[in-house]
Amino acid sequence: MTDRRVALLRGINVGTAKRIAMADLRRLIESLGYADVRTLLNSGNAVFTVSKGRSDDPGRRIEKAISVRLGVTAQVTLLKGKDVSAAVRDNPLASIADDPSRLLLMVPHEPKALARLRPLLTEPWAPEALALGSRVAYLWCAEGIVKSRLWAAASRSLEDACTARNLATMTKVAALIERR
Repeated sequence: MTDRRVALLRGINVGTAKRIAMADLRRLIESLGYADVRTLLNSGNAVFTVSKGRSDDPGRRIEKAISVRLGVTAQVTLLKGKDVSAAVRDNPLASIADDPSRLLLMVPHEPKALARLRPLLTEPWAPEALALGSRVAYLWCAEGIVKSRLWAAASRSLEDACTARNLATMTKVAALIERR
């Protein structure tokens, strides 16, 4: 039996800092004993298969290997494939978020940290909007991320121990999970 996982690397290949070639990332993940490794875009999205019954933490192993072998420090947030598929499928902001590049799925590094965003649900964010799922927060940044008060507040609440991808990217990641 196998289980599909998604590794989301935070802050790599943005500008000239923290550069990692996706071919190198694929080889690194394969060298750790994971299979069916696929990457998407150049921003550190990797889908791979873990044999059921393995007790190691793939996210921590990948994070450490990136540091040791590639000389780059990057936080790796790990999701189960089914969680990514559910996050895309169960989007609670679908009726208002009409641009998938401005709807962010924010993923806390630690799942329980999502609760730290609850107080933000009572704030008036219009035209922006916030919703919480079981593993991700949905941030509708109507005027873009750079101008988003919501993005700034959510990042502060999670003390940057998170990563985010827009809905367009997460939809592509979900499709990769299905392909073997």
